[in-house]
Amino acid sequence: MKVAVIGAGPAGLTAAYELAKSGVEVDVFEASSEIGGMSRSFELWGQKVDLGPHRFFSSDARVNRLWLEIAEKDYRMVDRLTRIYYGNRFFHYPLQPLDALKNLGLFEATRCILSYCREKIRPTADEHTFESWVTRRFGSRLYGIFFKTYSEKLWGIPCSQLDADFAAQRIKKLSLSEVAKNALGLGREKHQTLVDQFAFPLGGTGMIYERMADYVDALGSVQLNKPVKRVLHENKKVTGLELANGSTWEYDHVISTMPLTSLIKGLDDTPDHVMQAAGELTFRNTVLVYLNVDSTELFDDQWIYVHSDDLQVGRITNFRNWIPQLYGKSKTSILSLEYWCNSDDPMWEETDEKLIERAKTEMRATGLIGETPILDGHVVRVPRCYPVYATGYKKPLSVLTDYVQEFEGLTPIGRYGSFKYNNQDHSILMGLLAADNLLQQQENDLWSINTDYETYQEAATITASGLVTASS
Repeated sequence: MKVAVIGAGPAGLTAAYELAKSGVEVDVFEASSEIGGMSRSFELWGQKVDLGPHRFFSSDARVNRLWLEIAEKDYRMVDRLTRIYYGNRFFHYPLQPLDALKNLGLFEATRCILSYCREKIRPTADEHTFESWVTRRFGSRLYGIFFKTYSEKLWGIPCSQLDADFAAQRIKKLSLSEVAKNALGLGREKHQTLVDQFAFPLGGTGMIYERMADYVDALGSVQLNKPVKRVLHENKKVTGLELANGSTWEYDHVISTMPLTSLIKGLDDTPDHVMQAAGELTFRNTVLVYLNVDSTELFDDQWIYVHSDDLQVGRITNFRNWIPQLYGKSKTSILSLEYWCNSDDPMWEETDEKLIERAKTEMRATGLIGETPILDGHVVRVPRCYPVYATGYKKPLSVLTDYVQEFEGLTPIGRYGSFKYNNQDHSILMGLLAADNLLQQQENDLWSINTDYETYQEAATITASGLVTASS
């Protein structure tokens, strides 16, 4: 069997790694010059940074075992500190009752509690939107403060037009009572949103995928700057790939992590109704502005969610507060400010200079760095990185998934490839199960991952000493 993998991100490299370990001939084609996709790391101003904050956490023993197999002992546990910036105040996240009360004030806190109680008595109509889902769970006041503005910055649409699937995938099983129990130390198990410690590689998040790529490249090939134009097939049986440079390659199977819409549009003889469905799904872009600030002691958070609507920035990361191996002997702190936009938004075409000036202005507006000198700025643009769950998106998505399943020898996986808002662990799991399907003729339903896939074979977490299972 000869397999091609499109994309060198977490899902694609995991699948390639597992296949290569089993003796399968694998070639990975990556459109960019970098390994790791959204989870890549890179050098900047003598330090190591990621594309924003990346926190790896999983309860799946198999996912964790693979991560540790790659990381070996080259990781440290990070004690998480994150806050929410709203109304010129900083709220601890996960929320802490006394801290929230102090910042909201007695009057606003009372309104939040009354709003929550009102929902318990007379719930908001379930309209299958993010707005109605969160309001029913937390009340309209808490929704407006801690969910609405940030989500609308991220997705670029009103929360009333954002499908409830976003909430179901990201904050399912999270409730106000669970937040309160965890804050008081009464929760039995912590929701992933609430975990206060996580494992982080010494070489940045991308270290895991760089090592996977090195292993695969030693046995097959990992080819950078090789964008794929389309998947080739004969009567819906995959025969290989055509690259953007016009070259063609023959394969028995193709695992694709390229955007599902691009995959569909590149296939020959795609019916009009499928092409129309592909045109109805969109991705959101990210613009990251990195600032090199002349101080080693700015603020203690790893990252901060910016909920204030007077600032365009959505999230701020301080890489100084992760592990010392990232900054070494450097005497500065690197911050990244995340902005989100569509390809036709003016921000996407703005000059680096304008983006950096906005980031400087907004960073100072938070009060986090005072008048500390900003020595330099750097811009990274990441296209099509967030699949937009606009209301009704499942209908065109089902058209695409039904169609792609008609092809023999084609497996779409990953955040882009399956049009799912995956974390790293979801994408790694997809890669593992995709490899299982090929190697062991299993029939794992990859589309169910990060929806209702909760049947872990064994629960476990990574600690400083290694893997700890539920039975330990």
